Amino acid sequence: MSTGTGTPSAPAPTPTTPTRTSSMFSSLKIRNYRLFFLGQVVSNTGTWMQRIAQDWLVLSLTGSATAVGFTTALQFLPMLLFGLYGGVLVDRLPKRRTLLFTQSSMAVTGLALAALTLTGHVQVWHVYLAAFLVGLATVVDNPARQSFVTEMVGRDQLQNAVSLNSANFQSARLVGPAVAGLMITGVGTGWAFLFNGLSFVAPIAGLLLMRSRELHVVERAPRGKGQLREGLRYVAGRPELIWTIALVGFIGTFGFNFPVYLSAFADDVFHAGAGSYSLFNTLMAVGSLAGALLAARRGTARMRVLIMAAVTFGVLETIAALAPSLWLFALLMAPIGMFGMTVNVTANTSVQMATDPAMRGRVMALYMMVFMGGSPVGAPIAGWITDAYGVRAGLAVGGVISALAATAIALVLARVGGLRLSVGWNGGHPHVRFVPRERREELTAAA
Repeated sequence: MSTGTGTPSAPAPTPTTPTRTSSMFSSLKIRNYRLFFLGQVVSNTGTWMQRIAQDWLVLSLTGSATAVGFTTALQFLPMLLFGLYGGVLVDRLPKRRTLLFTQSSMAVTGLALAALTLTGHVQVWHVYLAAFLVGLATVVDNPARQSFVTEMVGRDQLQNAVSLNSANFQSARLVGPAVAGLMITGVGTGWAFLFNGLSFVAPIAGLLLMRSRELHVVERAPRGKGQLREGLRYVAGRPELIWTIALVGFIGTFGFNFPVYLSAFADDVFHAGAGSYSLFNTLMAVGSLAGALLAARRGTARMRVLIMAAVTFGVLETIAALAPSLWLFALLMAPIGMFGMTVNVTANTSVQMATDPAMRGRVMALYMMVFMGGSPVGAPIAGWITDAYGVRAGLAVGGVISALAATAIALVLARVGGLRLSVGWNGGHPHVRFVPRERREELTAAA
């Protein structure tokens, strides 16, 4: 089951190396990844079901929305506290065995919560403890899953596989809450927990059925002191990593606070109730799914795609903040979801492609910590702006910060790479791009 070790790997080339592919599902031709993907289809659905059931159970036990928020905070707290240490462990350990352990531990947590709920012995502290334990498992599980994708599919199919993982997650986001709602209404929350616990049988079976000889061998980092600092220095010394992660941090902190905004738009701005709130979320999930599938078809992870998607995401958010009608606002949710997912997938792939395999666990742990840790920081800020100046101002500020951050980071990367802005005409249309300094001088002379 071990992935094995090999000769030291050379530093990874730039993110533009992957071969372009015309097939949207090309990585599914690889048996090991196909087993992984199918297992995640079942497991992600169960995870979304447990999220809904967990919040509903806490609300029914306490009658407090604050308690629901506290449960969510407990689930994300371990990632903020121990995320980087999880990356160090992932670089040291065989990822396949690590995933077998983390997936099994989350299965046990779901089954224990199901047993307590179905027997009528559940108390709110049980839910708090379960959320915290799942968060602890996620500290190792997230970077392990992210970096294991490369071992399954290799570099050429990495963007396609990462995109399909995102599409998988978004599909579960559409199906899981709906099934959970029906199950909670019909038979109770305990059965939703039971389904989630049993759903981990699928990814565990997939991991056990994989062929070790078909995995791409990656050198594991030896145990030693200072590996956390080594990972941070590694990221700090590579502009293509640190600025990509910084961009994800800005957008995750200020741009992705939709739980704060969408309910307020549905209730306070358009006075339309819970149905419109559900519609907004559904359209955004559909757009996110489309963005993930388009990224899978694109087959490359280019920095210009990341920057353009981030700027467009921020601009669309700002336009949505000014939308005069409910239907215009709702229609904007799909492209916002699509470009937001394009940012996520492209950044994820770019970071993995630019990282040495022996460092990938630590780098992806930092990436996930910045991405997932942004919401606990940004949500209170978004809530304060919304309370003080209105929800339109809050959403507009998030969009403007996202667009400005993307523009500023594009200029920084251009300067670091010795690029300059070139503006011209192509076929009667304005053409704006970054070119090497020498090339710009040639274009200027030609003009």
